[in-house]
Amino acid sequence: MTPPKPFTWIKPTPILIDIPAELIGPRVLVRPYHAGDGAPLFEAVEESRTHIEPWLPWGHHHKTVLDSEACVRRFHANWITREDMILSVWDKSTGRYLGGCGLHRANWDVPSFEIGYWLRKSAQGHGYMTETVQLLMALAFDTLKANRVFIHCAATNVRSSSIPKRLGFQHEGTLRNQGRNMWGELYDVEVYSMMPEEWVAKAEV
Repeated sequence: MTPPKPFTWIKPTPILIDIPAELIGPRVLVRPYHAGDGAPLFEAVEESRTHIEPWLPWGHHHKTVLDSEACVRRFHANWITREDMILSVWDKSTGRYLGGCGLHRANWDVPSFEIGYWLRKSAQGHGYMTETVQLLMALAFDTLKANRVFIHCAATNVRSSSIPKRLGFQHEGTLRNQGRNMWGELYDVEVYSMMPEEWVAKAEV
């Protein structure tokens, strides 16, 4: 019996992949961070500290506008190299900064990507992030040819987990004691995923 031929996969060179400079939805504009975005980022973090820090403990790194400006410049550098594809979210009609998102933990051998997101407190409840995540799904599946897209949510973060549920992701399971918040408390993490055939089926509906 002839043994099967080994799978041959030509791994992409991430830095050479052309990605749109902007993702545009009905109400949001999603783009890489630019120099000068530190001030609106700091304003949004300052508004939302008690709201986001239980789930995203990086808020304390933004003590001044200069801290945030240094942060966005690192984001921009990582975007160019595709080491981490962190993006900013803006209200298309007003130009107001709404929050952040991105494709993280890229495994180019698969390829697979984790979608992450956060929204400033005053922008919640309007569907901005659901629209944003749809744009990221299209980027991952249609442009980057993902074979897996996944989302991790703290089990108690109901707002965050409502997005993958609403968009048709499958709940793969719950990782117990997977994270620790800024107060040292352990929490469980829910894992949601979508595969290419599910994305295609969703688009055809």
